Amino acid sequence: MGRAIILLLDSFGIGNAPDAEKFGDAGADTLGHIVKWCAEHRKNSDGTIDYLKLPNLAKLGLGKASNLSMGRELFHPLSDEIIEVMGAYGYASEISSGKDTLSGHWEITGVPVMFPWGYFPDKPKCFPQELIEAIIREGNLPGVLGEKHFSGTEIIKELGVEHCKTGKPIVYTSGDSVLQIACHEEYFGLERLYDLCKIAYKLVQPYHIARVIARPFVGENADDFKRTGNRHDFAVPAPADTLLDILTAQGGSVYAIGKIADIFAHRGVTKHFSGTGLEELFNVTLEAVSAAGDNSLVFTNFVDFDSSYGHRRDPAGYGAGLEYIDSRLPDILDILQKDDVVLITADHGCDPTWRGTDHTREHIPVLFFGPTVKAQALPPMETFSDLGQTLAQHLGIKIANGKAQPIKVQP
Repeated sequence: MGRAIILLLDSFGIGNAPDAEKFGDAGADTLGHIVKWCAEHRKNSDGTIDYLKLPNLAKLGLGKASNLSMGRELFHPLSDEIIEVMGAYGYASEISSGKDTLSGHWEITGVPVMFPWGYFPDKPKCFPQELIEAIIREGNLPGVLGEKHFSGTEIIKELGVEHCKTGKPIVYTSGDSVLQIACHEEYFGLERLYDLCKIAYKLVQPYHIARVIARPFVGENADDFKRTGNRHDFAVPAPADTLLDILTAQGGSVYAIGKIADIFAHRGVTKHFSGTGLEELFNVTLEAVSAAGDNSLVFTNFVDFDSSYGHRRDPAGYGAGLEYIDSRLPDILDILQKDDVVLITADHGCDPTWRGTDHTREHIPVLFFGPTVKAQALPPMETFSDLGQTLAQHLGIKIANGKAQPIKVQP
């Protein structure tokens, strides 16, 4: 029995989905707009255009997948050379009701979210007063700060000093179904922050909120406050068994890298590997792949594309991050075993050139590769769950979602 490896580039959409207009995202295209932005803004030292170059992803079919998704050519090719594609490539559409992290990951693993999440309105004092009062009471707090939609990096600049002086946590949200709490690791305490988030997690359940996120930070003033890698997501579990649950129940192993364990509420996970930043996450992925035996799934979420570049509307950082991942792909290829199948994909879009700071409803890339994967264009996939069903078939199991169809990527 072979192994399956998922490299999920969080928020890496490749063109607006058929229902994007319903979400206000008609015209969004994370990859396409980054390619165009780089061509218009990046310069080499000699003054020539520094185009976005992703030669290894191009070999896996990324450019062709984008062209299929959008029905037109990218603004500029991802490689200077005409290359022969070595992977199976295409795109998938989402059927879940939202465009959030949990919905995308769960749908990939066989559990689309067909119910509506709860959200907090984008207005001052956005949380219900009874919820805030309960958090203050049960958390034994002097009060809270924030209570609004805001950028996580900006809100600690605005309120971090007051938080450190008063001991009042910073409570805020975003366009996701989420409540976030930012606290200083030293002035407030990391474990105390986690305990507070556990309290908040129980209190938000009546509001159908998907996650409570602990956002610790360090520093001494607004100019040097920075978030740390000790983020922790307290997420509701999927309402049915995912690919992870089914694989481990049948004797397989799941190696969860980055925030994957949190996203799946630590269910169906054999071993969790933490990591911060693209380089460390990639290194830890290589470590997990090297340790994984047959009948294993290695699942990595590269969160920086979403949290550091997409939400921050930073196309320069996003493009540089993609080029870094592209440069590391040969390291994965070098350690693959003959029956391994690798999937590069995403969970939603977050176009850094789009209005606002929310996710964007987009197709996700589908790039399968491995020693036995046949180079081919894949048909459009009507649900992300086709990806999970394909990997399940490779692993000798079956996920329950009736809408999902395995895609033939191997001879």
